[in-house]
Amino acid sequence: MARLPRISLPDMPHHVLHRGNNRQTVFVDDEDSQHFSDLLRQLAQTHLVAVHAFVLMPNHFHLLITPQTEQGLPLLMQALGRAYVRYFNARHGRSGTLWEGRYRSTVVEPAAPLLQCIIYIDSNPQRAGLVAKAEDYPWSSCAHHLGAKPMAWLRDPAAFWALGNTPFAREARYAQMLAYGLSQRESGALTDAVQGGWAMGSEDFVQSLQSKTVRRLHKKSAGRPRLVDPSAD
Repeated sequence: MARLPRISLPDMPHHVLHRGNNRQTVFVDDEDSQHFSDLLRQLAQTHLVAVHAFVLMPNHFHLLITPQTEQGLPLLMQALGRAYVRYFNARHGRSGTLWEGRYRSTVVEPAAPLLQCIIYIDSNPQRAGLVAKAEDYPWSSCAHHLGAKPMAWLRDPAAFWALGNTPFAREARYAQMLAYGLSQRESGALTDAVQGGWAMGSEDFVQSLQSKTVRRLHKKSAGRPRLVDPSAD
């Protein structure tokens, strides 16, 4: 069955996932991760895309971003993917494809679901067993959100600002939320949404988006929701 077309909406947060082809390693070492981070920072600015959260795992990456234009997301992903492949192939003496065919993405409601998505992204290395504490992973936005390693190029969304009246209050509240974590159902819903391209949010939010496109934005009901183990995502 043909895949549904991706949806890209200006001024709306999008959760993006892209994997290495056959889940091969795409970030071999810190030099690779640093180069990709630099490309992301530069190209996001070029294509008018705000980056709220990110994580670079050995064989995939997640982004939470808001494009200012309808084409901002696809243009960023195209430029980022191509530029990194050129670098990676030259550095590691290889040729051919690096990425899985298409990146996956979903629109996220800019409220509680957005905060859940940030936690999902920041805690990915901890869930995968790469670090004991999420903030110890060097290639994510977690330390930024906790105030331990501010990254000037990241843009905290309104939902994050609403966590407190001062940076300390926001960081402290986020630390509590991160420590509490997500339930298996919440993590599973985020995984299902980004892998299937389903809008992530309340029923009212999804319905409001559905009125703007003929592309189906919600998963057809088929019994009880599936619980997904997100540890490898």
